[in-house]
Amino acid sequence: MTDDTTSTILRIRPADENHQVVTIESPKGYVAYRKEPCPHCPWRKDQPTGRFPADAFRHSAETAHDMSTHRFGCHMSGTSQPETCAGFLLSGAQHNLAVRLDLMKGQIDMGEVTSAVPLYESYREMAVANGVPPGDPVLALCRDT
Repeated sequence: MTDDTTSTILRIRPADENHQVVTIESPKGYVAYRKEPCPHCPWRKDQPTGRFPADAFRHSAETAHDMSTHRFGCHMSGTSQPETCAGFLLSGAQHNLAVRLDLMKGQIDMGEVTSAVPLYESYREMAVANGVPPGDPVLALCRDT
């Protein structure tokens, strides 16, 4: 038996031998999200780059495509209780359809989401800083503004 907050794993893509990108679907009407970037959030400019492999950013690039329905998840929350990343909400989600709908429905309150540290201004900037070449085709559809 599952409760009404249990997410479903849709796909798992390896990024290297120690990392993977997991695509999940949350139950309708349930949105969990972080209120601030976690200590090792890849959106934080004050964190060293390379903690996650470039392929992790390639796999996640679709979250920054115009009208995407996939959210960038917090790597600290895991697959059992996934949460949308606060860094993503603050810097990379303005064109994400799923997030925009959650905002319209009042399921995400951006007044609760803050960062005391500088963040990358776009998904592309974060991905390039972490080893994805600027001309990589996976970044072509990422919106910067």
